[in-house]
Amino acid sequence: MNFIFMLTQQDRTVPDCLAVLERIAPLGLRHIGFKDIGVEPAVLHALHRAIKAQGAQSYLEVVATSEAAALNSARMGAKIGVDHLLGGTQAAETLEILAGTGIAYYPFPGLPTGHPTRLGGTPALVEAQTSTFIAAGCAGVDLLAYRATEADPIALVQAARRGCGADGALICAGAVDRPARIAALAQAGADGFTIGSAAFDGSFAPGAGDLPAQLAAILSCV
Repeated sequence: MNFIFMLTQQDRTVPDCLAVLERIAPLGLRHIGFKDIGVEPAVLHALHRAIKAQGAQSYLEVVATSEAAALNSARMGAKIGVDHLLGGTQAAETLEILAGTGIAYYPFPGLPTGHPTRLGGTPALVEAQTSTFIAAGCAGVDLLAYRATEADPIALVQAARRGCGADGALICAGAVDRPARIAALAQAGADGFTIGSAAFDGSFAPGAGDLPAQLAAILSCV
């Protein structure tokens, strides 16, 4: 699985994201992302450029809570030129915005609500939506498995895996905050996972040390 480090805490890009990125450069992370809120668009542009300068793939995750705001964030992602756009539920409209950019899109299956986002929906719904997204041309889905409110998280991962089929990529985001959860996601068929807050607050590996130590602990699980 790919570990996607999110320069985010509590679903917002951290204000000192550029300084943090420079600090962790020696780790050689290859997948680094950020959210569409928390800092000004100009900072996100600079952050994307800095991520690419480190030789990593860039990810923008949409957490906007209205449909209009989510589409505006997709437009911002297209303007920035990120490699991957995560989140949102309006697949057709978003794919139209991204047409010709080469940006891979991974919408949210299920019923995401609020901020920080929670995930409603059954495994059957997640599987059906995922299949529809893949058929429409999405690269995969971004599943908030461990933020589920009405279903077992791993049952949702398994459902999304079935919906993705052989070609779609399954990324799991939100509350992946301990080694056991990474292992469970791998066993259930996830292709990647994101971690932000658990690395910044030191809760992924209690007592291990600061952010670089937390990231090293996460990498040891992959």
